[in-house]
Amino acid sequence: MAAASAPKCSGGRGVVALLLLLVLLSAGTSTSSAAQLCTSFYSYSCPGVYDAVRSVVQSAIAREQRMGASILRLFFHDCFVQGCDASLLLDDTPSFQGEKMANPNNGSARGFEVIDAIKSAVEKVCPGVVSCADILAIAARDSVVILGGPNWDVKVGRRDSTTASFSGANNNIPPPTSGLANLTSLFAAQGLSQKDMVALSGAHTIGLARCTNFRAHVYNDTNIDGSFARTRQLVCPRTSGSGDNNLAPLDLQTPIVFENNYYKNLVCKKGLLHSDQDLFNGGSTDAQVQSYVSSQSAFFADFVTGMIKMGDITPLTSSKGEIRKNCRRIN
Repeated sequence: MAAASAPKCSGGRGVVALLLLLVLLSAGTSTSSAAQLCTSFYSYSCPGVYDAVRSVVQSAIAREQRMGASILRLFFHDCFVQGCDASLLLDDTPSFQGEKMANPNNGSARGFEVIDAIKSAVEKVCPGVVSCADILAIAARDSVVILGGPNWDVKVGRRDSTTASFSGANNNIPPPTSGLANLTSLFAAQGLSQKDMVALSGAHTIGLARCTNFRAHVYNDTNIDGSFARTRQLVCPRTSGSGDNNLAPLDLQTPIVFENNYYKNLVCKKGLLHSDQDLFNGGSTDAQVQSYVSSQSAFFADFVTGMIKMGDITPLTSSKGEIRKNCRRIN
């Protein structure tokens, strides 16, 4: 599939950008108000960034196919806290509390070493130019494409945060126990519509989930296929604390291929998480789920739209933030 297009700009390196800057200054307008992400931000300063990112992501997924889903999840969890600013990548220190130990991330957020490897590769090509936030956005797109999903032009130009929010990670990221109303509300808080939410939930067509996140659904919920529930119970003991980290595929059919089987599972009441199955449970999103069952291309198109919108969540641009030398710590 051809890459979906997004607005382009010069990345601040061309003559047009210089003329625009002079016009803004002469008009007394703040340049920060005109700052935006664009697909051509690194066209002059680091044209090799995309090849560098893709090479490392391809190698990582070749070693472990689950890694594509893990990287995509990092991008989601980063953007839902302070915007897409790479705050999730910061390690805790004695004087700094990051987001990695927050409930949605502790024991489950993974792939940080792949982001480290990408950063090292990019620094060799163009040191001090590309942010960790942009690296994560590009790597998420590449993960989707490598696993068979749609392609799109990633808007870049983000800078990295010097802060993180432990409380934001605990409160903003939708838990797997969420019902439709809570999912809709938490996505709306990020400027994402219910339609975006249903499309972006399709990211669960790849990857695995821990028993602790689907235990209640397979033992207590009634909107689940009985045979499917019993199968998942085999790897997830009823007692909390027993087998909590045992894994099961989010898409029981093809957990390493990005397509629309996730929605087909929901219609058959075989969603692994409560939050998954509530998208098809007699509510306002049933019709959208059905539309993705009928048309994978419709799902892909809406997923791309949602990913671009999510990538636009309150980025740091212009002189805000920094370009980290090491994604795990501020400079």
